[in-house]
Amino acid sequence: MSHRSTATAPRRSRSRRSNPVAGVASFVWLLIVIIPLYAMITTSLAGPEEAVGRNALKPPSDPTLDNYSLVLESGFPHYLLNTALAALGVVAIVVGLSVPLAFVAVRNRGFWSGSAFRLLLLGVAIPAQAVVVPLYLMITKLNVYDSLWAIVLPTAAFAMPVSVLILVGTLRDISEESYEAMAIDGASPTRMLFQLVIPLAKGGISTVIIFSALQAWNGFLFPLIFTQSEEPRVLTLGLYNYVSQFGVNIPALLASVVLSGVPIFVVYLVARRALVSGLMGVGGK
Repeated sequence: MSHRSTATAPRRSRSRRSNPVAGVASFVWLLIVIIPLYAMITTSLAGPEEAVGRNALKPPSDPTLDNYSLVLESGFPHYLLNTALAALGVVAIVVGLSVPLAFVAVRNRGFWSGSAFRLLLLGVAIPAQAVVVPLYLMITKLNVYDSLWAIVLPTAAFAMPVSVLILVGTLRDISEESYEAMAIDGASPTRMLFQLVIPLAKGGISTVIIFSALQAWNGFLFPLIFTQSEEPRVLTLGLYNYVSQFGVNIPALLASVVLSGVPIFVVYLVARRALVSGLMGVGGK
């Protein structure tokens, strides 16, 4: 008994040993992330004259919310609604297709399913810039040019390979005994998908939701190429409102960036546990 306790004591002490190098690296990384955010927020509270040539780390002498008022009065709610609708559309398509595809790739180990899975993963290596012209022709043939669908469809297509890869890794952590138990009960593949796979893959699905939503929220190339009118304009294109031939309204531009990041930050705070669980595997493995 005493021998066992003495054997486990050094093991526990080693596991609790501090790592100063990791602590310093984490602190440096935190500064790298926080300092630009601090500079962006403080500049967004400064006046247009004070913003030019000021020290970004120095708080504004006369903070004002006029920049945020200007942003809210310059079509920001309309751009925010369009961006939210595009993100919801991308998430719905990606989750609705990637979950069954990942389930088939994990459960069906035949030649054709494996080949289709490897072919799908080739999409990870294809940059969007390389296929803009074919995509433009397809969008015009589908008669969805200059609409939100012109943003949703290609964004969802380019988010699919990574999403399927994430979900395949998550579903492979589900034990084979669980599938066999449901098969003995006479469960069909559809029932396994909805009653076994989806409940146990909530972490991976949350990861896919956040990933695909970010692709739509931060997307710039597809909105720039496939839309031109004011009606389907999204937040990334709305930033052009503060750029003119006479200069750039830097405080208003940064105020728009701050407001654009608030919704996605709130979503991250709500789903951060599921996101970490999905990245580590089912059950945090």
